Amino acid sequence: MEKLIDVDWDKMFIPSSSILEILIRGSLTYWVVFLYMRFVRRSSGQLNITDILLITLISDASQNAMAGTYESVTEGAALVGTLVGWDYLINWLGFRSAFFGRLGNPEPTLLVKNGVIQKQNLKRELITEDELISLLRQQGIEDVADVKQCYLEGSGSLSVIQKK
Repeated sequence: MEKLIDVDWDKMFIPSSSILEILIRGSLTYWVVFLYMRFVRRSSGQLNITDILLITLISDASQNAMAGTYESVTEGAALVGTLVGWDYLINWLGFRSAFFGRLGNPEPTLLVKNGVIQKQNLKRELITEDELISLLRQQGIEDVADVKQCYLEGSGSLSVIQKK
């Protein structure tokens, strides 16, 4: 019965790894994933199965890079705090600085101009014409000819300006 209430307080709260190492690991992993997501990965605003799979695999793969092997609550809290801190700092810097604003949020990409699909931009963003037309239908647009301008925003959402 004594084993059920026996708690190893030292193991729970005293780190087995250096907190500085955890902060460095968390920071490096955050920046690698951030830069990958910012410069390599942008979709059309729809969260699809490949996006969910990617997020799951990144979290699993990066967990070992970030944490190594830790056992205490303190180490886990330090790692989570590092990730949340970087996320907050990036957002804060993006609000304060044009450079960081562009780093965190890509420029919009023109997909349709005066009813004409900009195929080079679609190709660069890896969006098919069928996918674009589907997204336009979801915006209540039946015909591409009715679109004055359509942009893929930095967030991945679609902005549509209709012709009058």
